[in-house]
Amino acid sequence: MAFSNGGSLMETDNHKKREGEGEDEEEDPFLAFIEYARSVISPEEDEDPSGNEEGYNGAGWSWIASRILKTCISYSSGVTAAILLSYLSQISTPLIVSQAWSEQRRVGGSKKRPEIIDQMKRKHRRAKLPNTVTIDSIYEKNFLSLSSVLEAVVVDAHVLPGTNIYMLTLGDYWSSNTIDLYLHRRYYDLVDPPNGILKKAREIFLTGCYLRTAKEGCGSPRLLPTEYLVILLDEDLDDDAILIGAQFCSDSFSSISHDGVKNGVSYSLYARIESISSLEILEQCGGLQRKQITLVDNDGVKLRFLLWNEQVILANLISVGSMLALDRPYIAIAAESALETSDEFCLEYGTATQLYLVPFVQHEEQVCLSSTQNRTQGSKLHAAADPTQGPKVSQVSLPCDSQGSIDFSNYPFQLFVADLHGKMTGISLYGVVRDVFRERETAGVIFLLKLEDSTGSIWAKLHFSQSWSLGRVSVGHTAYISGLTCSKTKQDRFELSWCETDDGAYFINLSCLPALVNSSCLHKLSRLSDLSSRRNSMHICRVWIDQVDHCHVTTRFSHAPCGHFVKEMPSGAVECSFCHCDCDSEVVMRAFYLKLTLADKNTKIFAWCTGQTAMELLQISPDEFYELSEDEQVMYPSSLENERFIVALVNCKRLAVHGSRDSQTPEADAVSWEITRALKCE
Repeated sequence: MAFSNGGSLMETDNHKKREGEGEDEEEDPFLAFIEYARSVISPEEDEDPSGNEEGYNGAGWSWIASRILKTCISYSSGVTAAILLSYLSQISTPLIVSQAWSEQRRVGGSKKRPEIIDQMKRKHRRAKLPNTVTIDSIYEKNFLSLSSVLEAVVVDAHVLPGTNIYMLTLGDYWSSNTIDLYLHRRYYDLVDPPNGILKKAREIFLTGCYLRTAKEGCGSPRLLPTEYLVILLDEDLDDDAILIGAQFCSDSFSSISHDGVKNGVSYSLYARIESISSLEILEQCGGLQRKQITLVDNDGVKLRFLLWNEQVILANLISVGSMLALDRPYIAIAAESALETSDEFCLEYGTATQLYLVPFVQHEEQVCLSSTQNRTQGSKLHAAADPTQGPKVSQVSLPCDSQGSIDFSNYPFQLFVADLHGKMTGISLYGVVRDVFRERETAGVIFLLKLEDSTGSIWAKLHFSQSWSLGRVSVGHTAYISGLTCSKTKQDRFELSWCETDDGAYFINLSCLPALVNSSCLHKLSRLSDLSSRRNSMHICRVWIDQVDHCHVTTRFSHAPCGHFVKEMPSGAVECSFCHCDCDSEVVMRAFYLKLTLADKNTKIFAWCTGQTAMELLQISPDEFYELSEDEQVMYPSSLENERFIVALVNCKRLAVHGSRDSQTPEADAVSWEITRALKCE
């Protein structure tokens, strides 16, 4: 599939025209650092030399970007390149555990991956489960949490000499090391060689493992027995298909009867996982934890499979759409238990229950890189070092669901507006906010936001469960948005949507990040004279306050959740000018509205600000300023003359293009530049 635009809300042509009007193109320092970090934690050696990233194990562009920004939020006083790279390298996540990076950090040298795993890896297409850790990471950290998941392959099964204890040697697709597992006795009947199902080349999922480290008496780390193990089956393999047909297809949910349950009849059931509930805490039952898994058998009959307390971690091993085989589940009769359900029976994980899984494997779509990815692959630092080096990757394989929507959440490169097309999910965009306002005539809380990057602009619908929750966002601010979905409307236009409650949905306003102005690795200092030639960028400048006699300071009331000013309506009600909601019961606080002159060695500009930024510049709170006498308020700015600051500046005027409602933000009046962050220079 190649990227194409077609008819859409994207305004690529107009933007290119504006770009051609003399605005210098300069690499964004934040984007440059993402590419630099990607080159460090996912070395180019991991890429397929054939130009196909089908087997790419490195971190996706959005994964790196979001974690850099989250680190900036955690370190509000500023970050360094070393802090960011250290944080990125230490996170245990399926998206970043590339073999080269693991081997680089492993103590004790590399080991050769078992040949059986190399053979099986060629046809491995299953996506990792969310909590998966690798065997290599266990060796590196000498730690394993109980909720971690191991997606393992049995390399060997044997009895410890002189005992009746079974041991499995396990490997995985992403590690060179293997690790031994003491098998729990409930699975001994499955490992009896040579015909046992738990044998060499069998895939298993396990969780709830305790790690016995080398310091505790053995030569290498070992996993202690766990009850929470699922055996994977492959319907394309004759032996597995025979097992499923012979053992699990004779019983169905309809065949379960009261007499059978009371007489201790054992059932073997086979069904598709329709849904997995979130964790429930049953306070009326003493704080019991519960997870409900809805199963549907081949006849369309549904039953619930319940997990209780420590059993809930079993849900980490399964996924919606997979086929689950339950051998000897415990069957609870609802009328004879405390279960509040309309179902006649419920399944539970009993002491004799064994689970088998035929995992749902998402279809993958080959996505050819567009011209934007080919143009922007790698950082310009690499291009400068080797200008003849062309793009190494021509296409990637991405998950595709049954409706044909392609998941771009682990896409290796930055996506641009010009790359968007229908049926895309997991999109991350980075750009400048050109407009944002609330949709008034719709049910629910929906805001429309227009985002622009170097290739064009597009509108996105932002859905909130109750109210706006993203802090102050306004025209000219630079934003990173992940978890977007792109679809085509009936009018043959592309439309972006974003929901704050979706997994992977983040909205981070870089212009208002406190850490940004004090993180030299993420920005490049500009002169005030640069502002006129690059109006579409955020600028970090060293300035001082000048012409204090022209400084304008007032206090107003603002709506705390969004940071915008409120206004009193003719009815007497107080309404937010941005959210358009009644603020009588909302948090309303006093805030500065400040207009002042900033200067550097060559230029002066007039700018405005509000909120925390104005407090940083004035070095006083709005309430304290309000308590001053009128004369003291007039004289106060004179004490700030020549005070030096590092500030973030954005152009807050709306561009005069089709679809804009007015020329600038209501707070900005006729002032073109907003100060979004400020830090006093020592």
